[in-house]
Amino acid sequence: MAKSGGKGVNLKDKLEGNELDLSLCDLNEVPVKELAELPKATILDLSCNNLTSLPSDFCSLTHLVKLDLSKNQLQQLPQDFGRLINLQHLDLLNNRLITLPVSFAQLKNLKWLDLKDNPLDPTLAKVAGDCLDEKQCKQAAVRVLQHMRTIQSEMDRLKQQKLQAKRELEKKREAEQRAKEAQERELRKREKAEEKERRRREYDALRAAKQEMATQPRKEKGENLKLSASHLSRSPQHKRSWSRILLKMLLFLLLSTLSPLVICRVTELRHQPVCIRVNTLYEDALAIVQGREILQNVLHPGSQQ
Repeated sequence: MAKSGGKGVNLKDKLEGNELDLSLCDLNEVPVKELAELPKATILDLSCNNLTSLPSDFCSLTHLVKLDLSKNQLQQLPQDFGRLINLQHLDLLNNRLITLPVSFAQLKNLKWLDLKDNPLDPTLAKVAGDCLDEKQCKQAAVRVLQHMRTIQSEMDRLKQQKLQAKRELEKKREAEQRAKEAQERELRKREKAEEKERRRREYDALRAAKQEMATQPRKEKGENLKLSASHLSRSPQHKRSWSRILLKMLLFLLLSTLSPLVICRVTELRHQPVCIRVNTLYEDALAIVQGREILQNVLHPGSQQ
């Protein structure tokens, strides 16, 4: 049952063959549920009512072939109006339509269209033209469908571009994410390698220190032995050097002493005052030595035996 001016209306009473006339019923809304139960009603007349919009489920009435919505107050059609793929005749005279939904391009069977007396967009109004006779209304259907298909194609292209841009952006983000993850992995790998190298150096340093501590006593002992041997090897040489020097000095003194004595006793200079004193000293010394030998013989008479 549908409401019309507060009184119930039986749709079956309005059905004549395949035509359902609901014009002049003061309808504020379309009885979609009841209409769906009458699939035989392929021609529907909803003209001269108070309809301001059509519900979205109205587009489920895909059995409609001819639809009259003229002289209502429709401001727009449902977005999925193109689902009415069997629609061939559409009358939208004297409504408040400005544009048509893009899905309108899917009405591939539409042969007749009237959009007069609507505040249409100038471009759409120019495309639709007049619908004063059968020919013009058929031409209007062809031109409007072509126009809407162009708009749909452009919208699909823009949609595809946006989708492609979105995919490329997602790919770029994924690539950046992969690059970031790879960089982080490389950084972790490098840090791990550096940490491993640092620990290896510490280990080597510790091992070297232990070896140095283990070899230090032996090294010090060897050095002490070397020093001792060097000292021992140098001591006799040092003593021999001093002995030679002393011997040389004694020989030099002896020669220095004997030379004047020999000169003064052998040469003609023995009569000189200097030589006289030298000879006197020599004779005195000789006398002293001889006196000591005589004394030793007296004190130790058995020493000669």
